[in-house]
Amino acid sequence: MRFGTFSYNQARPGVPEKQAFEELLEQILLTERLGFDEAWFAEHHHSDYGMLASPNLIVAALAPRTQRLRMGNLVNVLPLYDPMRLAEECGMLDILTSGRLNVGLGRGVPRDDLKHGLDRDTAQARFEEGIEILMRSWTEDTFSYSGKAWSYVDITCRPRPLQKPHPPIYYGATSPHSPAMVARRGWNLALSRQPLANCAKAIASYREERSKHDLPGNGDAIMVRDIYIAETDEQAWKEAPPQIIRFWQLATDNFWRGDTLSSDDLPKLTARFPYFPGGLTVKRLDEWGTSLIGSAETVIKKAHEMVATARPDCLVGMFSFGGLKHEQVMRSIELFATKVIPALGS
Repeated sequence: MRFGTFSYNQARPGVPEKQAFEELLEQILLTERLGFDEAWFAEHHHSDYGMLASPNLIVAALAPRTQRLRMGNLVNVLPLYDPMRLAEECGMLDILTSGRLNVGLGRGVPRDDLKHGLDRDTAQARFEEGIEILMRSWTEDTFSYSGKAWSYVDITCRPRPLQKPHPPIYYGATSPHSPAMVARRGWNLALSRQPLANCAKAIASYREERSKHDLPGNGDAIMVRDIYIAETDEQAWKEAPPQIIRFWQLATDNFWRGDTLSSDDLPKLTARFPYFPGGLTVKRLDEWGTSLIGSAETVIKKAHEMVATARPDCLVGMFSFGGLKHEQVMRSIELFATKVIPALGS
C-alpha cells in the first residue's frame, strides 16, 4: 500500500500567487520527509480552481530537492500540447528525477478546450493522435507521422526517458467504460471525486479486464480522496466542509465568488456530475466515502474500511483545498503520516 498527495494549488484571496507556490513546495517537501511515496499535480488553465498551468515545472523544481517521491502531472492535457514537445519534456523530467516520473494523460476539461478553440470531437481526435505520437516517440528511434493535427518527417525524441519503454502512464477515469479501456491499453488507473462504491467497481473492472490480456506487470490503481485531519472530530468537521464546498464552487465557477458559502450550496454545485446523483451533501462526504475527515483515530478506522472496499494500490490525499491555511494543511499531512500511515501499514 502506497500513499501520495494530489495538489491543485487553488487561489485564495489575500494570498499572493508567489506565496501559494512557495507553500505548495513546502507541503510536498514535508511529505518527502514523512515517508509519502508520490506526489501528483492537477493541470488547469485560466482559473482560480487550479493555478498549476504547467505542473511539469513543479516536478522539475522538486526534482533536485527530493530523492524518493515519484511525481507526475495528472493529467497532461494532451490536446493542448505538441506531442513531440511533451515527449521530449517528459524525457528531460525523467532524467532530472532519476527515473521517478509518472505521466498522466487526458483530454482535459471541456471549458479549457473551448477557450482554446477545440470542440469535444476535435479534442478527442487530437488526444488519440497525441497518444500514438507519444508511444512512437518513446519506442522508435526515428519515425514519420501524418495526421489531421500533427505531421512529422524523420523525427526523433531527444532526450529519451530513463524508464523503459517509457515512464508509467496513468489515465484519470470518470466514465464507467474508462477502466476497461485503460486496462486494454496497458495503462494505470487514476480515480478521484467519485463515491467509494464507484471506485471499487472501477478498480475491479480494471483488474478483471487486465487479466484477459497478456500485459506486463500487474497494473496500478490509485484513488484520490479529500483528507483533513485535526486534533478532534469536532474541529475537523468544523474546518473542512466549508473548504470542500469552496473547492466545488471553484470547480463550477472557475473563480472565487462570494465571501461565504453554505452547506445548501454543495448539492447545487455537484448535481451536474452523473456520479453524484442528487449532488453531494456534507453528510454524503462521509456516507459516500469521498472524503476522510476527523481525528487521526477516526480517519484510521474509516481508511481501513475504505481500503478494504476499493483495494487501491495507492491512497492519494488531496490535503489542500479551498481556503485552508498553509498551517492547517501541514498539520493534517503530519497527522496522516505519523498516525494513519503506520496504522494502515500494520
